[in-house]
Amino acid sequence: MAQRGRPRDAEADERILRAALEQLMEYGYAGFVVDKVAEQAGVAKTTLYRRWPTKDHLAVAVIARMQDDVAVPDTGDVCADLIDYVEEIALGLNRMRRAGRQDEADDPSAGVVAELVAAAARHPDIGALVRAVFARRNQVVLGLIDRARQRGTFHPATDPGVLFDQLAGALYYRLLITGQPIDRSYAERLVTGAVNGALPLRES
Repeated sequence: MAQRGRPRDAEADERILRAALEQLMEYGYAGFVVDKVAEQAGVAKTTLYRRWPTKDHLAVAVIARMQDDVAVPDTGDVCADLIDYVEEIALGLNRMRRAGRQDEADDPSAGVVAELVAAAARHPDIGALVRAVFARRNQVVLGLIDRARQRGTFHPATDPGVLFDQLAGALYYRLLITGQPIDRSYAERLVTGAVNGALPLRES
């Protein structure tokens, strides 16, 4: 049976997401206006709203695109790979922290990330979208950790999910709660501490 309606325009999707990212970075969450995104992308408002009915939905799609652009390295050195990946996450979080800011002064606020967390708490469908985005993306990293466990790099009882929770949870804690810097130095200390705790015991 033939499908009703016109097929979705992938090129329009790309223009919308690109424009949404630019608007979000320039104006921050408070100044993020869906109608302006449609104008910049050169699409009808109805076209955008059919895909993403609110700015929360559109912002989640932008975050998902940003995550997909970050490669998960798998060189065989799981510690180095995780440091590089955690640093990339930190760069993205810092970018979201600075969204809409016109000055370069240090700001401990969580910016766009805090707004999305709040939106996910307010609206169950947004919460489900956010969880689905992270669950899909995290499977790649969990696979990296599990392969290291199977090679014997980690203790056989190592839980990939728990190990990754230690890394991602610490990043978001610093972003949302303490406001402390998240950079390469912190990524190295964080990953080294978590990985050392998962190493197999060596007989003395």
